[in-house]
Amino acid sequence: MKGILTQVRTYERSVQLLMVNQFTINLGFYMLMPYLAAHLSGTLGLAGWVVGLVLGIRNFSQQGMFLVGGTLADRLGYKPMIVAGCVLRTAGFATLGLVDSLAALIAASAATGLAGALFNPAVRAYLAADAGERRVEAFALFNVFYQAGILLGPLAGMVLTGVDFRVTCLVAAGIFALLSVVQIRALPARRAEDSRGKENQDRDGVLSQWRGILANRPFLLFSGAMIGSYVLSFQVYLALPLEVRRLGGDGEFGTAAVAVLFAVSGLSTILGQTRVTAWCKARYEPGRALALGLAVMGAAFLPLLMATAVPVPESGVGLWMLAAVPPTLAALLLAIGTMIAYPFEMDTIVRLSGDRLVATHYGLYNTICGVGITLGNLLTGAALDAAREAGMPALPWISLVALGLACAAALYGLHRTGRLTTPAPEPQPAVA
Repeated sequence: MKGILTQVRTYERSVQLLMVNQFTINLGFYMLMPYLAAHLSGTLGLAGWVVGLVLGIRNFSQQGMFLVGGTLADRLGYKPMIVAGCVLRTAGFATLGLVDSLAALIAASAATGLAGALFNPAVRAYLAADAGERRVEAFALFNVFYQAGILLGPLAGMVLTGVDFRVTCLVAAGIFALLSVVQIRALPARRAEDSRGKENQDRDGVLSQWRGILANRPFLLFSGAMIGSYVLSFQVYLALPLEVRRLGGDGEFGTAAVAVLFAVSGLSTILGQTRVTAWCKARYEPGRALALGLAVMGAAFLPLLMATAVPVPESGVGLWMLAAVPPTLAALLLAIGTMIAYPFEMDTIVRLSGDRLVATHYGLYNTICGVGITLGNLLTGAALDAAREAGMPALPWISLVALGLACAAALYGLHRTGRLTTPAPEPQPAVA
């Protein structure tokens, strides 16, 4: 960890602050969100469909507004959107802990989602701009802070929720309130830079800018190919815990084994991200590194596939090993694949944007991948159900391996044809 902090200190103050901010953002978010469903269904006694509605609105408001958030960041500046997102999440989290009416809960949930849509594209565009030629290394460090927040947030939330969930909400809101003040006082103002000049950027209408991005075929192809990485990595929250509980049950063992999945994923990233990035950058071009990362993520499900050939013991240590070891290996390989791909992924978006409207590109990219995650999870859930009904436990793992390899092949093809290094030419206005 000392080496990581030493590397962070070599960057400008704005970059250092953005990394600490992201850790704090994730700490506050993940100390609350894992326990929200239990609060809504247990403490407030809401029906299951209402709980799903409240949580779904948060996700929809975030994914659906990423493009708008990115566009506002490019037009108004990165700092205002980061501050606005933190303030909005402060209000949203405080409201979740203080109200019990459905209308207020829905409004608070939508506010927390919108907050993410405002500051996520702005933070990444700001980091890319101020890191300059060291973007890849900066995003590697950024991922370390990102994962550290995800790892520590639920632990802090577990302690606070043991007292009262309202305490968790108010502490999370307090964290975001403090973060808002820090942004206002310490984060330098930063506006998007347009290679054609600020005047031209302001003169362009929003719809014109969006049409230009949608005409950027290399960017859209890259976004589509990268959907697989998000579907695969999300299985740490979906397919892997379900597999652990299918074999190990819902008791203490199942709970502990699921906790190990998250710990392995987070700790491996914190300890290994910068080393993995340095190793890949010294040996591979960005496109090859991306393809390798997706291939490793696809291969992460091979231990689960091989485990389906092993007879399931009725009880004892053998059953526990079968329930815990293959999913844990899968979580570790998913983390390694993400470590390989993530810094080059963030850097490629900037290059394909041509350093123009970077936050808007990040916003559209997040929306595309968010829609892909939703569809991918629906299909994964359907495959898990079909596998159980048909007695074919290998089906979901074969599908996920195939998805990883297909996306890796697509990325390698984009790399070989030069589409990951050159943005599409900017559309020229028609001559009257």
